[in-house]
Amino acid sequence: MKALVPIKRVVDYNVRIRVKGDGTGVDLNGVKMSVNPFDEIANEAALKLKEAGVISEVVVVTIGTAKAEDQLRSELARGADRGIHVVTDEEVQPLQAARILAELVKRESADVVIAGKQAIDDDNNQTPQMLATLLDWPQATFASDIKIDGGKATVQREIDAGAETL
Repeated sequence: MKALVPIKRVVDYNVRIRVKGDGTGVDLNGVKMSVNPFDEIANEAALKLKEAGVISEVVVVTIGTAKAEDQLRSELARGADRGIHVVTDEEVQPLQAARILAELVKRESADVVIAGKQAIDDDNNQTPQMLATLLDWPQATFASDIKIDGGKATVQREIDAGAETL
């Protein structure tokens, strides 16, 4: 079973951001960038499943500028087997990212996608849900524990009333 794990390059969560002088966005000059923390958690979940013998290969994917290679290498060092870098200098919106990821899922013959719950830069929380729709795959969001047995996943997730198992 192959897992695809999307990761995103974002401003490090410890950095105090500055707005550009013209007010058009965040000033990224000299700012430390890192892997979105929720994507790191997703990669850890995939690696746990690999250690348990459920997943045979973990492939991390990033879509972004050439500088995103640093974040890809970081997740490879964490234990992912391979990395795919879709290089673009354009800002990628959630639907565009979902379409790119859907194509990669097909090309890679991935069996499961484990994605972080949201990115800390835009807080959209849209790409994984759009990806599931494009692939016509079931989805579980806000997972706190994932178990896969016999091709079926059991996901525990946190909800307002406690925990829910899907």
